Amino acid sequence: MTDRNLASKLWNLCHVLRDDGIVYHKYLSELTYLLFLKNASETGRDNLLPKGCRWSDLKNHLGIGILGYYRKMLTQLGEDAADSSVREIFAFPTTVFSHDENLSKVVDEIDTLDWHSTKKDGLGQVYESLLERNAAEARSGAGQYFTPRPLVDCIVRLMKPHPGEVIQDPAAGTGGFLISADHEIRANYSPLKYQELPPIYRGVEIESDTYRLCLMNLFLHNMQGQIKHGDALTEDVRHLELADLIIANPPFGISAGGARVRRNDLPFVSSNKQLAFLQHIYLGLKIGGRAAVVVPDNVLFEEGVGRKVRTDLMAKCDLHTILRLPTGIFYAAGVNTNVLMFTRDPKNGTKQTWIYDLRTNVPRFKKTRPIQAADFSQFETAYGNDPNGKSQRQDEGPDGRFRCFTRDEIARRNDNLDISWLRGAESTDEDKAEPEEIAAVIATHLRAALTELESLAADIQSDS
Repeated sequence: MTDRNLASKLWNLCHVLRDDGIVYHKYLSELTYLLFLKNASETGRDNLLPKGCRWSDLKNHLGIGILGYYRKMLTQLGEDAADSSVREIFAFPTTVFSHDENLSKVVDEIDTLDWHSTKKDGLGQVYESLLERNAAEARSGAGQYFTPRPLVDCIVRLMKPHPGEVIQDPAAGTGGFLISADHEIRANYSPLKYQELPPIYRGVEIESDTYRLCLMNLFLHNMQGQIKHGDALTEDVRHLELADLIIANPPFGISAGGARVRRNDLPFVSSNKQLAFLQHIYLGLKIGGRAAVVVPDNVLFEEGVGRKVRTDLMAKCDLHTILRLPTGIFYAAGVNTNVLMFTRDPKNGTKQTWIYDLRTNVPRFKKTRPIQAADFSQFETAYGNDPNGKSQRQDEGPDGRFRCFTRDEIARRNDNLDISWLRGAESTDEDKAEPEEIAAVIATHLRAALTELESLAADIQSDS
């Protein structure tokens, strides 16, 4: 049984819970508890769990009364487990099961699956498949867009993480970037080198259920790291050390004006989350540290605070590469995005920026035609082997996808980085945007305009 087949069988168990009114996201959160217990049993790590709180104990209570036993078990795991990661995963647990019969059936089905056929990293790949399926089903807003695995892996390959580095994701989600970085390091260095200089993983995640999923994901991949349950735009990150590498896809959207006090160490105040996260990232790097961050189009052209942030970024960092991503690779319709790649270099700043257009005259990707690793191969070749963008590159001219723009040229554009030069061919019916995508694009531009007005109002107030 392949990992994906096993993931499909686990996912199909959610049908058992429909009578209890359990939605996909809640089902996955519940499955996190059960998979943890099963994984501890399969890998011989039951010693992490208090006696009476193990998979074998739950199996022994199949039938009437299992739900009550399970609830007490979850509470005890969150309070009495010796391992801090275990306590965090089971902190303030709630079960969505409401019938003994349904819980018994799910436990029994999980127990009878062929776990011995999974790869050596245990349930890690199976769990990631479940997370990807959950993202596809949820298609939720609030900026929580699932980053496609081929894009994550492409970014990580280009950034070349290595042992001993502090690797951070301030919007960790379920840990995809950090896990991909760990896979890359293990693939390119010996186990002895990894053990001598283990990478130092740091992450921040604001949403409680997603935070729990992230902890579980790292645990199943046998990774050591510190994930903070908090908001990277507040004082929650005041003790976060400077990073060698930051890789992230921060949440898109506008802050709604929550009650929590925002950080006072970011130079430019904005309700635009992406602009705030971008400042956190380039200011959170060590000198010589590198970053790759996914941002929506408006970050490249927004006036007011947006322009100030871009100017400051190019003064403090070498913004060496921008990748214009294809349309439709995110589950949220109408979100056009880019990857900014830069190195912290306040002495020299940005001298030139290379832009690769992977959007114009590229087929529209969608759920039925997802992006693949091969779609990034030409860009990776053009980027080169140097993670800091110093490889020998070739400007492909006005008819090519890879162009170089000097800092003076960008300055003459008022530091607007939304640069395109290729003319798009006429779209086929298959490539035309759906009505909801068009509406989403309009909404994105309206939000950007609103942000510019808010920024202008703030500037007028500060000058008065």
